[in-house]
Amino acid sequence: MCDGRARKFRRIGDYVTYSIVARCPETGQIGVAVQSHWFAAGIVCWAKAGIGAVATQAMALIEHGPLGIELMESGTIPDEALRSRLSLDPNPEIRQVAMIDSKSRISVHTGSDTIPESGHFIGDGFSCQANMMWKSTVWECMSKAFIGTDGDLSNRMLAALHEAEAEHGDIRGKQSARLLVVESEIQSYPWEGTIVDIRIDDHHEPLVELDRLLKLHNEYARIDSLDVDSISQTKVNRNPEIAFWKSIGLVQSGRISEARELASIAFEDNSRWEELLLRCANDGLAGVSEETISALLNANHDG
Repeated sequence: MCDGRARKFRRIGDYVTYSIVARCPETGQIGVAVQSHWFAAGIVCWAKAGIGAVATQAMALIEHGPLGIELMESGTIPDEALRSRLSLDPNPEIRQVAMIDSKSRISVHTGSDTIPESGHFIGDGFSCQANMMWKSTVWECMSKAFIGTDGDLSNRMLAALHEAEAEHGDIRGKQSARLLVVESEIQSYPWEGTIVDIRIDDHHEPLVELDRLLKLHNEYARIDSLDVDSISQTKVNRNPEIAFWKSIGLVQSGRISEARELASIAFEDNSRWEELLLRCANDGLAGVSEETISALLNANHDG
């Protein structure tokens, strides 16, 4: 089965890079993150909710990712899953593969023929691995950053990537990155359970861009939140999409003054937001009513 299916996934590329696989002990979330000087290196990251995560890199054999996940899903522990995958690999000594499952069990392989500097560090519920690095201190520095950073799993893994770059990272430089985090529980459908999946395929500062998009992702994730901090953040960031939908929620909550302030951000950006408000009212969508229009649109015209 593995030999026949492997051909479908087989793709060998120079995905020399640094990465982290990790599981959060509080939430059970599982994640994998990577940065590399290679176009679209996010292909090395694989994860499935409630199952585990895999990073497959260093002249990567990509099939180790999806087929490693499949083995863990069948109940195989990471040590055995990795051993099984490497036994089918024609060149295991040029690979670097890390696996973690939903119980924080970890297995890592750094082949003897990976390009120096290369190595890995296994910690409590995480592993940092790297190859073709400028310095041999990268993976240990990544681990210290992950351990020493507060916040959710996404922020902690991103901190590890930043620390790798601070240690001069990939000897060639930087180009692409990915951050992938999944839920702790097995989901009913394969498209469910992804919390964060941000890919930077080609950028002169991939981690800076990943930072920006993670913050934007978090803001969109709180689009229904009307707490003080969320509203204040919307006022600062002035994203018209988020401001528009939050203004509708504020009207429905009776917070008219705040609603008008946020709606003005959208209306000043583009007059088409006014037309969208009317269309939503006409079709009875998103809870938009005549009261909403009166509170937002008429006030905007009066101003």
